[in-house]
Amino acid sequence: MSTATLPPAAVLLCQCSCPDLACARQLAETLVGERLAACVNVLPGVQSVYRWQGQMQNETEVLLLIKTTAERFDALKARLRALHPYELPELVATPVAAGHAAYLDWVRANVAAAGGPAGKQS
Repeated sequence: MSTATLPPAAVLLCQCSCPDLACARQLAETLVGERLAACVNVLPGVQSVYRWQGQMQNETEVLLLIKTTAERFDALKARLRALHPYELPELVATPVAAGHAAYLDWVRANVAAAGGPAGKQS
């Protein structure tokens, strides 16, 4: 599914794996700082098993859970690709079908143009 088929204000939950905590924190702070994400949860200690260049890999990674909107997804994707150390960074997005309305509004407001409301949420 392309984000082009979603309303621009649709909230997305994205995930991205990182090689270590320092990388994950830097990406999270950049994405939130540039208003590409409203919130990023940093989850260390994720075990990833995958095939890469014909070899089975088993790595401990740090998972980012990124909250953004369909409207900001392409910019988020471009920024992530520019900053991420992996040759092929994981980035998958799932539309949020339901949630606490006030929280979803907060996500939208915090990825809007600078000057929008900002409150503490997670």
